[in-house]
Amino acid sequence: MRFQGSWRPIFVLALVQIGSCQNPEKIPLVGVGTTSPLAVYSIWFHQFEKTRPDVQFSYIPSGSETGVDMVTSGTADFGATDVPMTQKELAKAKVHQFATVLVTIAPVYNVPEAQRPLRFSPQALAGIYLGKITRWNDPAISGPNPGVQLPASNIAVIHSADGRGATYIWSDYLSKVSVEWKGRVGRGTSIQWPVGKEANGNGNLARMVKQIPYSIGYVELVYAVQNRLQCGDVQNAAGNFVAADLSSIAAAAEAVSATPSGFHSSIANPPGEKAYPISSFTWMLVSEKMESTAKERAVKKFLRWILNEGQTYVQPAGFARLPKAMVEQELKEIEKIP
Repeated sequence: MRFQGSWRPIFVLALVQIGSCQNPEKIPLVGVGTTSPLAVYSIWFHQFEKTRPDVQFSYIPSGSETGVDMVTSGTADFGATDVPMTQKELAKAKVHQFATVLVTIAPVYNVPEAQRPLRFSPQALAGIYLGKITRWNDPAISGPNPGVQLPASNIAVIHSADGRGATYIWSDYLSKVSVEWKGRVGRGTSIQWPVGKEANGNGNLARMVKQIPYSIGYVELVYAVQNRLQCGDVQNAAGNFVAADLSSIAAAAEAVSATPSGFHSSIANPPGEKAYPISSFTWMLVSEKMESTAKERAVKKFLRWILNEGQTYVQPAGFARLPKAMVEQELKEIEKIP
């Protein structure tokens, strides 16, 4: 397991305490995992409980690595992650994986002189996080931004702490667009950063960027909007600079939605004129080792609800809906859960 053993007892104790506080007349469903889709998950739990008053959700937003660890160990009823498990890992752990919503990671920055969204090429983003581009007026940044008087100020690089799905999505993208990044750093939820200060999660990272002049970071789009941060447009595989929004995120998903294993795939740097390049699914993990048949039935019904009625709550919460072809694939996969 990738989860640090010294922390496991704390989470197990937290889950036990949650279970003891549940209404004994209800089916308790305890989840652990990523913070990225928390805004829509909270809505889903509330709305589904209206249709199933006998179900009560509890969710610990503690990062993708923890979500994977807790569900594969059978400690939690379900997990949530921005990092897809491989088919081999799923089979070994007896876990099923379902894409639930589309998320996007946006480069955010604090440059008072920039009065309009800055444009970032893949080379510029990789260079900044490799520590090779250190000033805001570097030609790699100023070149795609004619007419913007960028300062010679040093770039304050901020990255997320270990175990976070946002880091996986960010490093997965950089690994696809930069040979040097792939060779030196690679992808993962926990990587060896060449430069930068650490922030624990999307919310803290967003606040740090807001507080530190001339800083740059990466957060899930919802956190950028909530903190009123400047978001950069990113050059996609087709060569176009694209803003992160619901339509550009959905365009990214279309590239893989019709493939047999589409909902297990990375969609970083996809083809497409309008596709935003730093997009991803977030996945819900369901164990075959739940302690009761009642829980298994409730979780399966919840998954079906997410893929049908639940998708109507996605866009108001600031996320993009799953493509229809993918929803159809996943509904069939749900029936395979024992």
